Amino acid sequence: MSNGVHEIEDAKLLLVFGYNGADSHPIVARRIVRAKRKGAQIICVDPRRIETARIADLHLQLKNGSNLALVNSLAHVIIEEGLTDNAFIAERSHGFDELKELVKKYSPEAVADITQIHPDDIRKAARLYATSGQSMILYGMGVCQFAQAVNVVKGLANLAIMTGNFGRWGVGIGPVRGQNNVQGACDMGALPNSYPGYQNVTIPEVQAKFEKAWGVPLSNKVGVPLTHVPRYVLHEPEDKKIRAYYVFGEDPAQSDPDLNEVRESLEKLEFLVVQDIYMTRTSQYADVILPATGWNEHDGVFTCCDRGFQRIRKVINPPPDADVLTDWDIISRISTAMGYPMKYKNTEEIWNELIDLCPNFTGATYEKMEKYVNVQWPCRSKDLADKGTSFLHKDGHFANPDGKAKFSAVDWLPPTEKENQEFPLIFSTNREVGHYSARSMTGNCRLLRNLEDEPGWIQMNPALCQELGVKEGELVKVVSKRGHCVTRCLPTERVKKQAVYMTYQWWIGACNELTIAALDPISNTPEYKYCACRVEKIKNQVWAEKYVLEEYAKIRAAMGVNPKGGQTA
Repeated sequence: MSNGVHEIEDAKLLLVFGYNGADSHPIVARRIVRAKRKGAQIICVDPRRIETARIADLHLQLKNGSNLALVNSLAHVIIEEGLTDNAFIAERSHGFDELKELVKKYSPEAVADITQIHPDDIRKAARLYATSGQSMILYGMGVCQFAQAVNVVKGLANLAIMTGNFGRWGVGIGPVRGQNNVQGACDMGALPNSYPGYQNVTIPEVQAKFEKAWGVPLSNKVGVPLTHVPRYVLHEPEDKKIRAYYVFGEDPAQSDPDLNEVRESLEKLEFLVVQDIYMTRTSQYADVILPATGWNEHDGVFTCCDRGFQRIRKVINPPPDADVLTDWDIISRISTAMGYPMKYKNTEEIWNELIDLCPNFTGATYEKMEKYVNVQWPCRSKDLADKGTSFLHKDGHFANPDGKAKFSAVDWLPPTEKENQEFPLIFSTNREVGHYSARSMTGNCRLLRNLEDEPGWIQMNPALCQELGVKEGELVKVVSKRGHCVTRCLPTERVKKQAVYMTYQWWIGACNELTIAALDPISNTPEYKYCACRVEKIKNQVWAEKYVLEEYAKIRAAMGVNPKGGQTA
């Protein structure tokens, strides 16, 4: 995120692109509402009529998968109508001529069939964004979970660069991360190509620094992205196969695409370790389970989506009979048993080691987090007066060798799998406010289960429901080339007839049985937001209801879950 979440309410225009804050991040959504109350204009870009669309000045209800076509068209209008910040472009960027040439063919009329948006609305959106004087872009998984995701992000950055909406308060571009501390995981080096602090493993000086600090030789080879694991288990030659897998706070057997392939790979592993706070679908395949403390049972630090470090403080002790340890203690003990001693007294010792090795984090001490609550990196000085950096690229100085922003010129490509006669509908995953992520936590809360439980819902346009002869609450079968699941029909005018939507946390309504493992070539993120499917009416609803109850009971029993709530193992 180039700017802070707290800056959202001071923007004069918010371009909210593929991001549903009301369901994903209610606290961030409150900032959007405050911005509206202060007079900000809002452009909502989403194929559904989400909550943001209700308060938006303009809703661009684009067709699923047409993101980059729309972004390039917005750039086309801004350039053709002379709404660019020419001084900023000339002094603080390069590559503009290539983009200018590419977007000539992306007029609003040229992309109307692709985006299903009226050309007048595209022009209106472009003018509003370019002329507000203080525009901020917020984007979410509706941008990131496509095979062309990185190029769309670069395209959104193009809009900010060409209009000078970088390097000052209340502007910029903000990826509002999908899950708690996903930013922190990346910050800490949970990536296949970097050490903590985004220091690349292939750079000799970086490698030498960490070797000196840790006292062991380190590899300069980039590791395997998480979404490539099934291929490395099932399809790579013997000398490249993954045989053992350590899954830590993740549930790939529920949250990864094409679950049939994922589960096959988990079954064929020689050794699987799962470290988590509850039993998960993945834990069913584990050889060893390492139970960890919950979020309120340990200390630590997490990073907000806007680069803000905040303390986690222990509130309670685990139950006396709970055989659990903190995550850092488990990892330290395993490392020590494997021959590399890790000896820490507390999380602050670990944190101090980290910030001394990461220049952008050096100033984010426990003392500062105690004083200021939130310290945003870069924070390079331990001087108590340095509170960190709210917005990046101040005065147009960018983190490239020449200090300038780089435009990206890339053509739109259609999604990997297109709908057809057998699978005529567009399928997309989404989130909901009532359950979190893969539901390993909220699924163990009796109150939340009573409010909403298996098998979840599929959002369908009423016209489609009528065409298929299904009513609200009836169980339906959803099918793609990769698998099927059972869920309940939820008619809603918020979605178009051609597309249906499901949340991914349900066990019976496990929509990742359907999704495709097509990946963005740069980020390796799956195309969760687009595949082809069909919805089938289930004639025998009595049988279907019995099926859901029986299957749910089997899964809960296999996971050691007490039918009355809580876990027995």
